[in-house]
Amino acid sequence: MIQPSKSPANQLIYIYISIFLTIILTTTYFSLLLIPFISSPSMASDDEIQFESSIIRTYKSGRVERLWRDDFVPPSIDSTTSVSSKDAVITPGVSARLYLPKLVDGAPVKLPIVVYYHGGAFCLGSAFSSLSHNYLNPLASQFNVIIVSVEYRLAPEYPIPAAYEDSWEALKWVASHAEGGPDPWLADHADFKRLYLAGDSSGGNIVHHMAMRAGTEQLDCGVQIEGLVMIHPYFLEEKLSDSEAVGPVTIADMEKTWKMTCPSTTGVDDHRINPMADGAPSLSGLACKRVLVCVAEKDILRDGGRSYYKRLRQSEWEGEGEITETEGESHMFHVFNPTCEKAATQSRKISSFLNSV
Repeated sequence: MIQPSKSPANQLIYIYISIFLTIILTTTYFSLLLIPFISSPSMASDDEIQFESSIIRTYKSGRVERLWRDDFVPPSIDSTTSVSSKDAVITPGVSARLYLPKLVDGAPVKLPIVVYYHGGAFCLGSAFSSLSHNYLNPLASQFNVIIVSVEYRLAPEYPIPAAYEDSWEALKWVASHAEGGPDPWLADHADFKRLYLAGDSSGGNIVHHMAMRAGTEQLDCGVQIEGLVMIHPYFLEEKLSDSEAVGPVTIADMEKTWKMTCPSTTGVDDHRINPMADGAPSLSGLACKRVLVCVAEKDILRDGGRSYYKRLRQSEWEGEGEITETEGESHMFHVFNPTCEKAATQSRKISSFLNSV
């Protein structure tokens, strides 16, 4: 081993270096001991839960944890249905997945258009998820329609009315193709005399509000909405209905989730979540000719759909309305199990509605 020089100068340098290293090591050691006491309150505050429901959790740090997740799938040409799909950007933050059924070569074809809004209580879901894709892809073939599945921004990062504004932008974009437009599928193959809006859960809620807005703000090129399909619409009521009585905790959960997604709300008397509330705009302003409401017997939102249909028929709306109920099934069963017989029956009902004009 090399020994340090015995000269006084070298010995002094050696002592200084030893003292310096001792100070550094001691400081580091005590700093590590103090970290829990220094950072713990801040970290605990950042990681403190601000809001929690059965489907989503938010933290004071701004982190959002969605408790119901779904994987994303790319657009494709489906080998089973021969339906083609692709994604399109509409405006910054708003996009869509389009589905086009197989066309006969060389034959000019004009197909009905379905603008579809996915569900998820305004804070979950995506037009690009496997749930949405696997449900809508075969329907495009079965219904023989063009489907535009809208990707709108979600709360709490983008509170309501962001979802409504995005959905309206998407609808205007679709309508703008009535006299040509950037997307050839819509410009060449869409029949704008057969434009439908459809959606499940919160998507059904969006469908209602888009049709109401179309009654006061005309769509481009004079396009009008032929009909609405509202599947298990996300409407809450002030009174405790029979379907809510089955699971009041779940309804309470949904009410507080609504308040989280829409901080400006007054509660379930807000016409945005309760179109039947006192003081809500009259349903006579619904800008469409026909409406189909689908409910499920074991859905806690069932009676909200029933009340909506009843209020619609009592209003001065001059269109044709219809309601259908699936026995023994719960909320959005058709999305979670699209190949079951009852989902097929509901789909046939919707297909008949879309193709009856």
